[in-house]
Amino acid sequence: MTSTHTPVNAPVQPVAGDRRRWFALAIVMTAAFMDLVDVTIVNIAIPSIRENEGATYSQIQWITAGYALAFAAGLITGGRLGDIHGRKRVFLIGVGGFTLASALCGLAVNPEMLVASRLLQGAMAALMVPQVLSIVHATFPAHERGKVFGLFGAIVGLGAVSGPLLGALLTEWNLFGLEWRPIFLINLPVGVAGLILGSRFITESRAPRALKLDLVGVALVTLGLLMLVYPLTQGRELDWPLWGYLSMAGAFVVLAVLVAYERRKSARDGSPLVELSLFKVKSFAAGIAVQTVFGIALGIFFLVWTLYMQVGLGWTALRAGLTGVPFSIAVSVAAGVSVQKLVPRFGRKVLQAGALVMAAGVLLYIWESERYGLGITSWQMALPLVVMGVGMGLIVAPLTDAVLSQVPREHAGAASGLINTVQQMGNALGLGLVSVVFFGTMSDHLAPARVGPAYADAFQNALGWVAGVLAVIFLLMFALPKRPAQHVEGAQEEERTEEKESALV
Repeated sequence: MTSTHTPVNAPVQPVAGDRRRWFALAIVMTAAFMDLVDVTIVNIAIPSIRENEGATYSQIQWITAGYALAFAAGLITGGRLGDIHGRKRVFLIGVGGFTLASALCGLAVNPEMLVASRLLQGAMAALMVPQVLSIVHATFPAHERGKVFGLFGAIVGLGAVSGPLLGALLTEWNLFGLEWRPIFLINLPVGVAGLILGSRFITESRAPRALKLDLVGVALVTLGLLMLVYPLTQGRELDWPLWGYLSMAGAFVVLAVLVAYERRKSARDGSPLVELSLFKVKSFAAGIAVQTVFGIALGIFFLVWTLYMQVGLGWTALRAGLTGVPFSIAVSVAAGVSVQKLVPRFGRKVLQAGALVMAAGVLLYIWESERYGLGITSWQMALPLVVMGVGMGLIVAPLTDAVLSQVPREHAGAASGLINTVQQMGNALGLGLVSVVFFGTMSDHLAPARVGPAYADAFQNALGWVAGVLAVIFLLMFALPKRPAQHVEGAQEEERTEEKESALV
C-alpha cells in the first residue's frame, strides 16, 4: 500500500530535531483514525438509516460494501499516486475529497445518493490512507519509528473501540433532529482542520523511482469484483435471474484476463498493479488467501450482528454499541499479547489457535442465542464476544508479519499494499454474501410478531457460515511459515544499526 523508498529531495530527509514532524504525525494519525471510525461507525447506524430512509436490504449492503469495494480497488493506485505526485499533495486531495464525500453522505436525500456518496468516500480514502505510513517513513528517522508505529497501533485500537460507541451516541442523541446524519457530518470539522494544518506542517516527499500507474489493471480488478458482488447483493431482490449467475461466472474470466495482462505488463515495464512473482512465495500466497477469507468472515459478522441486536432484539443503538465494548477490548489486549509474547515463542500456532478460539466463540454465540431467544441480555453475550475477540486479536496483529516474512525486501511495499487490498475485497464479498446467508433465510414481508424470531434464526444461520469460514482459515494457515516473526527481527536489527550510525554522526 505504501512505498518505503527514501525520499528524493534533501529537505524531506527525516530530522530528529524538527518539532514540526510531531504536528505532521498528529494530522496523518487523525486522518487514519477518521477512516477507521468511519468504517465501524456506519454499521451501528444502519438500522436507523433503514428505518428513516426506507432503504432496501440490498441498499443496506451497498452502503457498507460500496465503501470497501471502492477502497480496495484504489488502494495500490493511491499509494503509487503519492509516490509519483507527492505524498503530501495526494494526502491533502484525499482528505479534501473524503470530507466532501462525508458531507454528501450526511446530506443524502435518498438511499441511492447515500450509496453513491459512500463509493466516493471509499475512493477518497484510497488516496488518503496509503500516504499515512509513507509520510511517517519520510518524516521520522529510523530510531523514532518504533515509537511512532506503537502510537499508530494504539490509534487503530482506539478506532475499533470508539467507532461503534461514537456511532451509537450520535444516533441516539438525534442531534438537531438529524437522526443518523451526524455520523458523517462529524468528519467535516476534522477534515477541514486536517487540510489547513496538513498544508502547513506536512513536508512533501516522493519516491525516487516511482512505478507507473496501471489503470487497466485497476479497471479489470474493479470490473471483476463488481461482476461478483453485484449479483450476490441484488440477486435476492431480483429473484436470482440467469444473468446474475452468468455475471458471477464471468467475474473469474475477467480475473484470468487480469492475470494474463499483469504478467505481460510486468515483462514490459516492470510496473504491474499486482506483482505476480510474489505468489511464487508459498507463505505469501497462503497469507493472501487467509486475508481474503478472513475479510469475508468479518464482512458477514459485523453487519448481521448489528441487525440482529437492533432490529431482531429491538435494542437501541447505544445498547448495541455498549454490548460490543468487551469484544473490542478483548481484540486489543489479545493483539498486543500475541505480537509481544506469544508469536516469538510459538509462531504460526498462535494464529491457528486464534482461528479455533474465534470459531469457538462463534459457536458459543449461536448456542446462547438459541438458548435465551429474544430475552438474551448484553451480559449473556459478553462471554462469546470476549472469546471471539481474543481469537480475532491472535490473528489480526501477527498475520501481516506472517504473510510478509518470506517476501523479498524489495517487494515489501507491493506485498503490503496487496494484503490490505485483498482484505478489503474479502470484506466487500462478505457483505455481498449477507443477502444469501442472512436475508436469504427470511421472508420479504414479515409480520411484526415474526421479525424478532426471523432475525434471530437468520443470525444463527449466518454465524454458522462464519464458523465454517474460520475452519477454512485454520487449514489455510498450515501453509504459513512456522516462525512468522523472522523478518521483523531482521528489520529491528537494521533499525538498531541505523540508530548507532546516526548517533556516531
